[in-house]
Amino acid sequence: MLILGIETSCDETAAALVKDGREILSNIVSSQVNIHAKYGGVVPELACRNHLINIPTVIHQAMEEANLSMNDLDGVAVTVGPGLIGALLIGVNIAKGLAYSLRKPLIPVNHLEGHLLSIFLEKNAPDFPFVALIISGGHTDLYYVEDFGAYRVLGRTRDDAVGESFDKVARMLGLDYPGGPVLEKLAKKGTPGIINFPRPMLAKGNLDFSFSGLKTSVRSFLSNNGVKITKADVAAEFQQATLDVLSFKAFHALEYFKCGSLVVAGGVASNNFLRENLIKTAQEKNINIYIPGHNLCTDNGAIIACAGYFRYIKNNNPEKYQNFLDLDASGNLAL
Repeated sequence: MLILGIETSCDETAAALVKDGREILSNIVSSQVNIHAKYGGVVPELACRNHLINIPTVIHQAMEEANLSMNDLDGVAVTVGPGLIGALLIGVNIAKGLAYSLRKPLIPVNHLEGHLLSIFLEKNAPDFPFVALIISGGHTDLYYVEDFGAYRVLGRTRDDAVGESFDKVARMLGLDYPGGPVLEKLAKKGTPGIINFPRPMLAKGNLDFSFSGLKTSVRSFLSNNGVKITKADVAAEFQQATLDVLSFKAFHALEYFKCGSLVVAGGVASNNFLRENLIKTAQEKNINIYIPGHNLCTDNGAIIACAGYFRYIKNNNPEKYQNFLDLDASGNLAL
């Protein structure tokens, strides 16, 4: 089954062709990072305008790279939320038009489900059940995954998501946007432990996250210490504190559910420091850990096509995906 996946939830315009939920035939992403960098974050109106400009070209490139025509498609999957509502509507409406004109199934996909199932695009994928840690610019969530479509929320951030915190701390340090990659690079020059930032909510039995207090501690420290400490040491300690929280929660969940497999996904899973240390801890605890390649951690159409495929075959009800005109987007869609 050949699925076209369309993703426009934030500032990446993306389209991909995926066969049978596992084989990527093409995966095209048009990034807007350079457009939003000078504003220090995503400007929704600019994101929407550029989605409108980019999406026809991105879809055409995805089809061309896979050497396929629209008539070869078996379905169209599209992100319907969560995300920027204006940006989501652009993807949803073009997906509606394509599915309607081709008389193919239109499959709505939750963006978080795309991240959660992104590991199934890799050759080495986990068996069910597993614990999934989704870490991105807008989300820090823990799930117990029993099967495709069967997800139990274990914990979520009560305030800032981890990726958002990276961006905000990077801004405090005078770094460029997006903050995650540049803060990671700076942290390599520093030493964690010279400063002592808090590790919020490290209590067994509580799987929620909170990063607002950690972020505030960084701001307070910078305000009170000025040039007495290097920015690299601040970055290193902040990154270490973040790792300690994520690691504690994830492995506590695995212990509680007596589960032997952990999946880590989402844009922040591209951070090599976090990846390497989570892998190290998993090996020490005899846990199987699965992290998608960097290109599948950030927003892309392949993860949407993958999730769409598994959603379609799980429901086994083709008529459910024929209501082209009724589909709508939701900026706060829950998984």
